[in-house]
Amino acid sequence: MQVVGPILEIRALRQKLSGTVGFVPTMGFLHEGHLALVKQARMENSAVIVSIYVNLAQFGPREDFRAYPRDLNRDLALLRGEDVDIVFVPSDDEMYPPEFSSWVDVEKVTERLEGASRPGHFRGVATVVAKLFNIVQPSRAYFGQKDAQQVMVIKRVVADLNMGIEIVVVPTVRERDGLAMSSRNIYLGPGERQAATVLFKALTLARQLGRDGEKDAEKIRRQMASLIQTEPLAQIDYVSIADSETLEELSLLDRPALACLAVRIGKTRLIDNLPLE
Repeated sequence: MQVVGPILEIRALRQKLSGTVGFVPTMGFLHEGHLALVKQARMENSAVIVSIYVNLAQFGPREDFRAYPRDLNRDLALLRGEDVDIVFVPSDDEMYPPEFSSWVDVEKVTERLEGASRPGHFRGVATVVAKLFNIVQPSRAYFGQKDAQQVMVIKRVVADLNMGIEIVVVPTVRERDGLAMSSRNIYLGPGERQAATVLFKALTLARQLGRDGEKDAEKIRRQMASLIQTEPLAQIDYVSIADSETLEELSLLDRPALACLAVRIGKTRLIDNLPLE
């Protein structure tokens, strides 16, 4: 496994690779959810490249950029065990030099949910992913279903800018009690960790209501919110039952839908989602 930082180096190494290249962009502090992406990329491609870069541009001024967990040595040890070919660890100076002034803005799908709660977040995501795709030139790129809206944004960028990259979405990896794996879970104290299970309970309730024939999307949202509010440590940011393609809120569950939520457990903001049948 080769670990490189300079963009010229990764481009030179990329040119030497033959066959398909699977790419997994990450912000590090890897967990089993990240490794599931790497494993699938390994199964489906001739070579695998992983990037580790905490992207300042997608953090708001009051968000946790400085506190975001980092442990490069631990990450590299995990990736060695997954037979990764190249790990790309770029610097801020190369990714965003002083004269940097070009941004990728995606409309419509970014106006809701995470986009409404975190203004500018998806501009940072779309821009860094476009840059990484241009640098790495992958055949396929792998993302987790947990970040469903992010996946929609990236698919839009790839389609609109004719990048010709296949976006592969891998199911959310969960703890045994249902909590979606996330680098931010490390922020949770023991009591908060137990409280965080309310997110998956609310999503499971939405899915069960849909399976039982409930069609009133607002009623499902209310029941999800009521369940979350039984947890004293939980503070709702949003609860959504939306069209799975556009993320427009539904009044009637009459098409493929996505149940999404963002909840603060103490000071930690967690997101999760489940497709509704």
